[in-house]
Amino acid sequence: AVAASTHAYCGSVADSEFVQALASKHDIGEVWHLAALLSSSGERNPELALSVNVMGSGTLLKLAAESARRRGHDVPFMFPSTIAAYGVESLAAKLAAGVVNEDECGDPITMYGLNKRAVEEMGRYYMRHYRLLDADRGTARVDFRSIRFPGIISADTVPMGGTSDYGPEMLHAAAQGKPYTCFVRPDAQISFMTMPDAVRALVHLAQAPRSRLSRQVYNVTAFAPTAAQMEAKVREFFPRAQINYAPVEARQRIVDSWPMDLDDSAARRDWGWAPVHGFDEAFRDYLVPAVRARYG
Repeated sequence: AVAASTHAYCGSVADSEFVQALASKHDIGEVWHLAALLSSSGERNPELALSVNVMGSGTLLKLAAESARRRGHDVPFMFPSTIAAYGVESLAAKLAAGVVNEDECGDPITMYGLNKRAVEEMGRYYMRHYRLLDADRGTARVDFRSIRFPGIISADTVPMGGTSDYGPEMLHAAAQGKPYTCFVRPDAQISFMTMPDAVRALVHLAQAPRSRLSRQVYNVTAFAPTAAQMEAKVREFFPRAQINYAPVEARQRIVDSWPMDLDDSAARRDWGWAPVHGFDEAFRDYLVPAVRARYG
């Protein structure tokens, strides 16, 4: 039923002509903007990341704003942000900061993190101040809502391009009986969640009444193991897992610049966020059964 009611178009969000042509064929009532170059990919090609992550987002935000003005009511705009939007200056500062809320540690060091932070601010602009000098700017606006996700672990998607991918890479390698060399130290720590919980978070935020929301950008998280704890959990289910460590300095520096955990109390308070999968449940109930079924 879903497939029958949808149309797929192949193109780039960085291609403004493609996006405008698409908009001319449809009355845009809601935007879910999920396209992006991730952290590692963005560092390897920062100019392309800027084009896709920022300029492409700007095109879509303008499209949503124009649609809201034409329709005469708000157009929701859902945007996944990231833990990479944070930045702490050193490992010592990271340990001292501990659990970080949305308003702390705002100096990202990667192009990806800078891009996401920029789009968060652009979203606030289009929601609050777009065409501020226009006498007839109207009241309809972009209803911008964003989630800063931690590392996301999926049983169905092979990880690629993300600096937090050492977690899911461990699992997928172990399930296939392949050796895995982890590119961060055993004590490296950031927060994670499962893909189903990430999807649930977006849906729940989209469904929340605007009157209940105190901000445009929210943290969500579920568990925050070290790489060594992630390894130990993988070995509970795959005792023959071959996992070793050879930290890559640049990638380790990126992980060290991200908070060890996120404070998601605003999301819990405003729209009832709560993950289904804690650390144990994520492996026992979702990840391990699915990767075993996938790889045999």
